[in-house]
Amino acid sequence: MFWEALGSVLLGLALAWATLRRLADRLPPRRTVLATGALGALFGALVTHAALGPGFALGTLLGAVAVSAVLLSLLIRPATRRLRRSAAA
Repeated sequence: MFWEALGSVLLGLALAWATLRRLADRLPPRRTVLATGALGALFGALVTHAALGPGFALGTLLGAVAVSAVLLSLLIRPATRRLRRSAAA
């Protein structure tokens, strides 16, 4: 379980880093994104490991990446755009 946890944290950090590289202008501070990626992956690994049981390391890591990706997607803010005024105003 230790190696699954360590691997999931590393995968979560890698996913968070890639998200920061791609969407840096639409995310909160770097520290928040990296922590969310790592902790989300760790939580996902624990939940997936509890559901699948021992012996499913690949499934556990896939679950960790999925939960991390979902949590990181919740941090993304909408792109800034100008407010349009209606013609009636």
